[in-house]
Amino acid sequence: MSPAAGKDAPLRVPPNCSRCQVGRAAWTKPRVDFCYDCLPGGPFAPPPCSACASMKNYFSQGLCERCHPRSPERLGSCKGCLAWGVYPQRNWMCSSCRWWQTHYTKGVCDYCGRESWIAEQGACRLCLEQARILQEPGRSLDIAGANKYGQQLFFANMVFHRPRTPRLKSTNGWRTPGGWGRPGPPPKKLTLTEWVQPVLIDVPPDPEMLRQKAFIENSELTRYCAAIVGEHAEKFGWSTRQRNDVIRSLRLLQTLRDSPTAKIRASDVLQLPRYAGNIVSTIDVLAAADLLIEDRPRPIEVYFANKTNALPPVMREQLDIWRSVMLDGATTAPRQRSRDPLTVRNHIRAIAPAVTAWAEAGHQSLAEITAAQVRAALPGTPVQRALVERGMRSLFKTLKARKLVFANPARGLKSTKLNGTIPLPLNTELIREKLNSPHPAVALAVALVAFYALTAKQVSELLLTDIVDGRLTLDGRSIPLAAPVRERLARWLDYRQTKWPNSQNPHLLIHQRSAPRLMAANRTYPWQQAGIRPQKIREDRILAEVHATGGDARRISDLFGLSIEGTNRYLGALEHPDLTSPGTPHPRPLTP
Repeated sequence: MSPAAGKDAPLRVPPNCSRCQVGRAAWTKPRVDFCYDCLPGGPFAPPPCSACASMKNYFSQGLCERCHPRSPERLGSCKGCLAWGVYPQRNWMCSSCRWWQTHYTKGVCDYCGRESWIAEQGACRLCLEQARILQEPGRSLDIAGANKYGQQLFFANMVFHRPRTPRLKSTNGWRTPGGWGRPGPPPKKLTLTEWVQPVLIDVPPDPEMLRQKAFIENSELTRYCAAIVGEHAEKFGWSTRQRNDVIRSLRLLQTLRDSPTAKIRASDVLQLPRYAGNIVSTIDVLAAADLLIEDRPRPIEVYFANKTNALPPVMREQLDIWRSVMLDGATTAPRQRSRDPLTVRNHIRAIAPAVTAWAEAGHQSLAEITAAQVRAALPGTPVQRALVERGMRSLFKTLKARKLVFANPARGLKSTKLNGTIPLPLNTELIREKLNSPHPAVALAVALVAFYALTAKQVSELLLTDIVDGRLTLDGRSIPLAAPVRERLARWLDYRQTKWPNSQNPHLLIHQRSAPRLMAANRTYPWQQAGIRPQKIREDRILAEVHATGGDARRISDLFGLSIEGTNRYLGALEHPDLTSPGTPHPRPLTP
């Protein structure tokens, strides 16, 4: 009986003996519910195996454990490499192929044509092992030549050492693939163009067909980017799964793009389905290969579009010109420097209600707006009024300079004076709770702010090299770390090494998205998980120092890097009757 016939035999798994519940029932046809040891009048000696004539290890139905198709000791061939000696408990796979199944995608081998799990060379494990067996000393693997006249099968799960053949030295200054040293020779260039023939009828592709192609089809794009993917994986410490996800995305992009010679737009990569793989890393690889057309809108542009979609065309065009000048600046007269996107976002959020109200009132252009309408659109609360005033001045000043309005209706608009806020201390129990957070990143970030009053930007930009021998180097200062901070730092470093052992990111705090790259984590990490604002912790730390020093303005300014106005704001907390403790000396504010 062949192994293949044994796997597909119609015999069922025999039940256990109804008496001892250990051995198998002697026969299923005719049905015998007892093993030979428990048969009435027994025990009896089991008959020899009808397939191999073995007198040992009788199983059921006249067959031994090695010959019965449903026996757990039945031997067969591996589904991946065809090696002999695998068991059904392991899904008919050897140990090596089980590892391959978790690290490589399934496809068609380029050399033997079998459907199996394919490595980066486009070959299955059997073809690779055949090439290693016939590999000549000093030569690279010749997979095609080694599998030309057949393949040598082997036993499964055999422990053997591969021969370590010396590699030929490079004669052209490049290293061989997989070696160490200088990078390998660049791949051949692809003939690509940014021009694409427009589509006459846009038909959405079949999701199931795309899924199959993404898993089994190789492409010219994948082969061209293979060296760059390997370089990124080595540089940024990618896992095998992340590398395979990027290759899967490239295969899918080759299938989806309109022309074989067209470059790939970043917006098309963002539209890939979830099963495609790692989208951000795919964009990085395409940019490194000079195959990417960067057409992704900036977050501020998306926010601006959402706020101005319902406005009239002329008004929307005027606002778009103002937005472009604010973000990119202007090199022609009147010149203007570019503003921070956060400042532009605040201006848009402040003036959006007023502009929308003017559009609903029937105005088609901002040139129709008068000074009285601008004053009528100002809110009553001082904080919101000040924000709207700044946005209106910026908007109409830019439009007047570009001659898009006849007169500046915001000219002469007086600024609303804001009352200074008084920083308040935090609850000590809340800070202690966050310091003892089970998340190591939260505990470390809170400790750095609570002990040394760092800002969220400083915490996110800290490097691993900024902390040496228990001292933090920050802005040219060397700060000794307290014992509680060192304890939380050690706990975070252990967690980081366990979670991302191959990460090359030089920053101290990293997360899932920044670990395989070199960028810093955003300023909101890990404060969203902590549920507390770092500015409040910083203010609490500065207030504690103000009370401890009796309001020493020079010391507060030098210790925390505050300006004169910022220092006086904290010193004003001592003058407040509800915040002044008995015996606290009166501070002397700084003067410009």
